[in-house]
Formats: sequence, C-alpha cells, structure tokens
Amino acid sequence: MTTALPQTALNGAGSNLARVLRAGHCAVAIEVSPPVGPNVEFIERYIGVVRGYADAYNVTDNQAASVHMSSLAVSIMLKQAGLEPIVQFACRDRNRLAIQADLLGAAAFGITTVLAISGDHPRWGDHPQCKPVYDLDSMNLLRMIRMMRDNQVFENGAKIPRRAPDFFIGAVENPFAPPYEFRPYRVAKKIVAGAQFIQTQLIYNVERFEEFMKRIVDLGLHEKVAILAGVGPIRSIRVAEYMQKEVAGMDVPQWIVDKMRGLSKEDGEKLGIDLCLAMAKKVRT
Repeated sequence: MTTALPQTALNGAGSNLARVLRAGHCAVAIEVSPPVGPNVEFIERYIGVVRGYADAYNVTDNQAASVHMSSLAVSIMLKQAGLEPIVQFACRDRNRLAIQADLLGAAAFGITTVLAISGDHPRWGDHPQCKPVYDLDSMNLLRMIRMMRDNQVFENGAKIPRRAPDFFIGAVENPFAPPYEFRPYRVAKKIVAGAQFIQTQLIYNVERFEEFMKRIVDLGLHEKVAILAGVGPIRSIRVAEYMQKEVAGMDVPQWIVDKMRGLSKEDGEKLGIDLCLAMAKKVRT
C-alpha cells in the first residue's frame, strides 16, 4: 500500500520511486538483504530474478545487527544494473562524519533515494560485544540529510561545494510497538524532520495497522507523506513462532501460527504466500 506523495514535495527529482508516488500510483519496493561475504555473483543472480518487478529495491544496512556486505556497495551494483536502489543508513554503526561521507558517495553514483534508520542494537546481533555508535538518532539523521539537500550545508554548517545532493528521504515506523497511539505523532515529527516517505514494519495484524492509518488520516498526514506498507510471507511454523516470540516490534497474531502448525514445507510456503497476497490486497484498500 502507498499513499500518494504530495505534488509540492519536489525534491528528489532523480528518484524513480518519487516519480511513481507523485503520479499517484501504488509503488512497490522489494527488500534486498546483502550477502554475508563478498559474493558478487549472488547479487548478479538476484538482479536477474527481481528485475522489472518493483519500482525500487530497499537495500538493508547490516540487517538484524549482523554483518553483511554494505548497503552502499550493493546499491551501487543495483544502480549500475539500471535498478533504483533505496540505500539505508543506520545510526548504530556510523557517526555523523561517516554518514555524511557515505551520503556524498551515494550521490556521486546517482543514488538519491535514502532511508534513515536507527538500527537494531548490537546486543541482538552476531557481534554483541561491539560498541554501538548512535551519534545521531533517526530524527536527527533525517534533519541532517534534509539540510544537506535544502541548505547545501554539512551538519557543522560548512557549505557543500558545487551543488547540493538531491535526496528523496525516507524513514521507518512501527505501528505495532506500544504505545500504539503515539506512533502517528512520531510520523508527524519525522515529516517535519524531512521524511517524504514512510516505510512500515511488516504487517500481520491488519486491524492494528488499520487503526494506525485511521489516525494518520485524521491528522492529515497522508497528505504530507507517502506510506509504504510492509508485507512479506511467513514460510513455516518455525519462522512464524520465531517472529512472534523473538523479533522485537513484530506482531504475528496467534491465528497465523495456528494455521501454519502441522503443515508440510510446501503447504506452509503456499499458505504464507496466500496470506501475504491477502494482506497486501487488504492494506491497499
């Protein structure tokens, strides 16, 4: 599901995702999880499989606080293959100096669609002993990216030489994390900070998402930002139970777990896809 991007939001002219949203179309973005290791062949095969099925490709940044090939490197590969990457920047792993350097690098390769996230704490990942950075939070990261674009300045106020990077800026929100009633107000703050599109957590509790969207509409936020609703298939009972019990911020209703229980691998995968398609249709309306 997407809500249309306001025509007044003219920044990010080079972003295909922005063009689709401004035209009032339903945009599709596919998540790309970079490989663990320098496996270029994996990315090349992946590009061959997903080409033509999405308006943009959202490249995760050390997803689940575990080591992967860098989001920027994979985004460059996608861009060079003619696809539209959404490059993620997590506050967890970089200070403001490093993030600004990578933003300039992205812009140099024509990558203008960016997603600002805090990032899961390292304690949940494969290097729990590592020190988190969090020099900025996601709200201040949004402000910094907007300043680089709109004011042509770095975070310290120094002028960016020659031209400003024309970023199309996104943020994330989780409608399923309490306090639920506060989530739409976080979206409002992120819009003020610079967000032009909002990507949600994966949706399995449709009723909770509908409550979230009703409040978004009541506040008039759907006229100020595009909402990209996250959907994805659950492939097995093992995955369903893990997501329900172990993944912070994930809301998997018990009825989904019950439906998955006792199914064969093939039947579980089919049910997961069927439920995903049904949820995509539901949230789009």
